[in-house]
Amino acid sequence: MAETLEITTLRPAQGCTVDDFVAANADIDAYLKRQPGFLWRRIVGTNDGRIIDIVAYDSLPHARAGAAGITGEMADSPVHATIDHDSVDWQLTTGLRYLG
Repeated sequence: MAETLEITTLRPAQGCTVDDFVAANADIDAYLKRQPGFLWRRIVGTNDGRIIDIVAYDSLPHARAGAAGITGEMADSPVHATIDHDSVDWQLTTGLRYLG
């Protein structure tokens, strides 16, 4: 099965932590679960203080629509205040899912 991954790497805003970012995502999590094609989400904090946020969808069109809503419909989410917006690297990638 092919999955499309939305992969965002970022740093927390000044004075915020990975835990602050995760806590501020409650409304985003609810939003994602309502989106067509949403499969799963993982948030990881790295040793150097970055955050890797991965969201999986069943198709590229669903991923694009879901991602657009984060900055559109969900523009007032508290999560946006926890992000150093200059550090954001965002990409979509589609590939096969391998189980091993």
